[in-house]
Amino acid sequence: MSHAVAPLVHYAAYHRDRRNIATHFVGVPMIVLAVTAWLARVQWPALGPLGSLATVASAVVVLYYLALDRRLGLAMAVFNGLAWMGGTWLAAQPWASWLGGSVALFVVGWAFQFLGHLLEGRKPAFVDDLRGLLIGPLFIVAEVLFALGLCRDLHSAIERHAGAPRPASVHRSAA
Repeated sequence: MSHAVAPLVHYAAYHRDRRNIATHFVGVPMIVLAVTAWLARVQWPALGPLGSLATVASAVVVLYYLALDRRLGLAMAVFNGLAWMGGTWLAAQPWASWLGGSVALFVVGWAFQFLGHLLEGRKPAFVDDLRGLLIGPLFIVAEVLFALGLCRDLHSAIERHAGAPRPASVHRSAA
């Protein structure tokens, strides 16, 4: 079975309200794009267009995702590749545009995250486990794959342990 089950079950337990999940579909990509843009600004010109800290970080996290699950890792390579392209483009803009754009993406992305958790009535998963910061992007990509009817075994395992998403929040304790 996939090594992604345990971290995704843990993360999913904090994300059972469909409104919270929906806010993550907006907020998580914004945050990933912002961080990638910041990392893309650190360049090693001798290495050409791939010579940035964003390239290194993207490669490392994709290897982590591949180690968890080959199918999800391949999907995350696409997600991270798109974030790398967008972040690299943003990092190539004039300083004020790069900084303003990336800070705006980061702040608005986190606003969406916290709105979702307010609606669900639960704290974010990363509060209890910092790994949640890496599992968040994996979670939304997995949710897309599940919606497409893919990775059914993984989807079943997650719902068996974390429960199915709820259409509306039944406020739970944030403790």
